[in-house]
Amino acid sequence: MTTTDLAAAARAAVAEPALGARVHRATAHAIEGRLRLAAEDPRWEALRERARALKRHALANLDRYLQEFARNAGKAGVAVSVARDAAEARRIVVRLARDAGARVILKGKSMTAEEVGLNEALEAAGFRPLETDLGEFIVQIAGEPPSHITAPAIHRDAASIAGLFLEKGVIAELPPALRPGGAAGRAEVEAAARELSLAARRFLRRDLLGAAMGHTMGVTGANFLVAETGTVVLVENEGNIRFTTTTPDVHVVLAGIEKVIPRMADLGVFLSLLAPSSTGQRQSAYVSLLGRPFGKRRHVVLLDNGRVETLRLGEESDVLSCIRCGACLNVCPVYRNVSGHAYGGAYPGPIGKVILPHLGADGRARHGALPFFSTLCGACADACPVRIPIPERLLGWRARLHAEGRTGWRRRLGMRLFAAAARRPWAFRVGGWAWRRLPWLARLAPPLRRWLRGRDLPS
Repeated sequence: MTTTDLAAAARAAVAEPALGARVHRATAHAIEGRLRLAAEDPRWEALRERARALKRHALANLDRYLQEFARNAGKAGVAVSVARDAAEARRIVVRLARDAGARVILKGKSMTAEEVGLNEALEAAGFRPLETDLGEFIVQIAGEPPSHITAPAIHRDAASIAGLFLEKGVIAELPPALRPGGAAGRAEVEAAARELSLAARRFLRRDLLGAAMGHTMGVTGANFLVAETGTVVLVENEGNIRFTTTTPDVHVVLAGIEKVIPRMADLGVFLSLLAPSSTGQRQSAYVSLLGRPFGKRRHVVLLDNGRVETLRLGEESDVLSCIRCGACLNVCPVYRNVSGHAYGGAYPGPIGKVILPHLGADGRARHGALPFFSTLCGACADACPVRIPIPERLLGWRARLHAEGRTGWRRRLGMRLFAAAARRPWAFRVGGWAWRRLPWLARLAPPLRRWLRGRDLPS
């Protein structure tokens, strides 16, 4: 995505009626819950520091812990493969589906599957992937990518979801509170939303319960992989992942190599931070620890896709510490106004800006504009449960992209002019005089007019 594409996507999102208001309302609830729970827990800051240290240690010793995980998972009867890139990950999962004789692929929520484009690959190979998470199911039948790491359909309201469900046969008629021209209150809309979620559950359960009859494979991601025991840890609120991992005969786990943590004793630190940071809950409804498959087959696919290369950056590799809670998205003023689709990748928001350019052979080319799509306000770093200094990493990316000549001649010229003025007091004073008159000067220069279209200048 070029700078022009990104700017156009952002302008379209800002212009969409009520999108920003919907995202603000949804994220405000998670922010309030996180702040309340953090204030109630005297260990909160110590837990964040401990989680950062654990992740940094795991990343610094990743080879050792990956080998330990594979060895202990193998002892439990779990097969482990490594995929060097997205294409190899797709090939492995498609091959496993063919070997299983599957026709339907039940999918638990997995951002790694989004990263590699797994659904498209499965469909091209003749399989029917079915998202079982409610938000993922909504965006799947709408033909959209997720717009948030933990809340995929955050950009949609109940009325648009009801219309979609009616069109796709999930419901037979619209709930009265969501019919066009209705004047229902908040309580009626919330009741209708619950009715929609129950309708989706009934619709999905036909496939979930039918999985035990065969011709079905389950695919999930992983929140954590415990090296000490070879355990796959999954966190959810809906129970759909438990269906996906237990009813089919074959369960495939697709996870980034950075999901490995050293010991089972470390898991409590991350679970204490994940749910409060993600949804403002004290704890998620379901935490599954998957060890021996007991008569089923489990295959873990560990994905590199640029992660090993990122580790070579030393301190800047701490972006791989992310536990995919979405807290940085919830507080980001840019994300809250444009939602996730404007970012053009699997991981939107602040964390997406610093991770996406690392991923895949073409990460820089596809996502090199993202590090500049920020106010550098620092809210993301304040919210991050593992203390990733995202603004510093954004500046690091900007410097790297500039050094590689990927920032465009206009940006490079502008920075050279600014640097020259900043070293000369008289030039800086002239620049300040011009800055105060910029709106008037912009009328004379089309490039300035374009630049100001996306900016409100301080008075």
